Amino acid sequence: MNKDQVWKKFLEKIQEKISTISFETWFKETKIEDIKENKVIVIVPMQLHKKNLSENYKDLIIETFNEITGTNFEFEFILEEEIKNKKTIEKEVGVPFNNPEQANLNPNYQFSTYVVGNTNKFAFTAALAVAENPGKAYNPLFIYGSSGLGKTHLMHAIGNYIIKESNKKVLYVTSDKFISDFIGINKKNNNNYDNIDYFKNKYRNIDVLIIDDIQFLANATQSQQEFFHTFNELHQEGKQIIISSDRSPEDLKLLEERLRTRFSWGLTVNIYPPDYDLRIQILKKKLSVHELARPVDEEVLEYIANNCTSDVRKLEGALNRLFAYTTMFNKERINLEVATEALKGHLNTYGYVKNNIQKIQNIVADYYKINIEDMKSKKRTSKIAYPRQIAMYLSRIMTDESLTRIGLEFGGKDHTTIMHAVDKISKEISTDNNLKQVINMLKDKINSK
Repeated sequence: MNKDQVWKKFLEKIQEKISTISFETWFKETKIEDIKENKVIVIVPMQLHKKNLSENYKDLIIETFNEITGTNFEFEFILEEEIKNKKTIEKEVGVPFNNPEQANLNPNYQFSTYVVGNTNKFAFTAALAVAENPGKAYNPLFIYGSSGLGKTHLMHAIGNYIIKESNKKVLYVTSDKFISDFIGINKKNNNNYDNIDYFKNKYRNIDVLIIDDIQFLANATQSQQEFFHTFNELHQEGKQIIISSDRSPEDLKLLEERLRTRFSWGLTVNIYPPDYDLRIQILKKKLSVHELARPVDEEVLEYIANNCTSDVRKLEGALNRLFAYTTMFNKERINLEVATEALKGHLNTYGYVKNNIQKIQNIVADYYKINIEDMKSKKRTSKIAYPRQIAMYLSRIMTDESLTRIGLEFGGKDHTTIMHAVDKISKEISTDNNLKQVINMLKDKINSK
């Protein structure tokens, strides 16, 4: 049998093993592209198919294919446009040229698709400044923050912008890729000049080096030394360097001190977990471009935003799961009942409540007849500052949120500002019975909603 006949037989067997709706949703439109060595390359219609087939059907696919061929194969799922793009590249992928794919950049990661809020505004502004003036604005640019907050998106956006607006050579790699390339220099023998020339051409004959997850360089001593020399050469020639990590340069204790020092030469920016308002914005943005999007009630977005607080990937994962569920069960409109069923076991267990800090802000602002925008602003008039301090105090004692998180919800205030407000209101309550009564009344309102 040729590959098309094999795939036809495979689909027939799969159809016998799963429900009709699952087969029609995930398998019916797949096509086989190639079988080479121990890998089967399969074309799928949408990005969601790649994710779902890889995560939920992998074992079944391998088992069924083995029944037909008698051999175990690995599977790669790919979009048709990705096949076309690969065929247009004649030079080796990874050697930097003025082309997003050859620079290892994801063309979907643009500044225009990055949702900006209080928790990432500084990093976004710095990244755009570097993109507009590479090698001169901030060099290096060091972006750090927990996984899933948008560091990689920003780095790709910088690279894509530079490629679009100039003829500069850009290269994006992870630190793991840098290590494997360096190890490859001496793979055959110690005098493999072809490998050495390839490595130097790849990492030093460029204008912009973007390296992700630098923390994984920690236990690779020789690779650290090579990166030190690469960094020095690029920096001395005015070439832009952009680095990301899950920790600040000072906290990368397993890296050489001379590297940590250089990482601080330019500008270091932090990305914090998205606050409630930003989480809602992100969901709406992703909803507007999602392949399987359908009408979603506003309270569903509020439910997801309240229960996915730590990173952007979890927000996206919740939407993907929601749309996969509603596609399988043919739900035309997504209300809160559908969402809670679809996301059961996937989210935290806070239920359907709006962000607690936002609720406190609304109740306090309503009592003191001020606007939420004023409460989050930098205005210091007593009419605004005092209610703001009360809301900060209540947010601290009535939620489990950190000082940093509370500060972000109040327009990016420093954690010391929150501590000052909490201390001040605590002391006043102990001597002012009127204030104590107001605080208790506000607590009752907050707890009753």
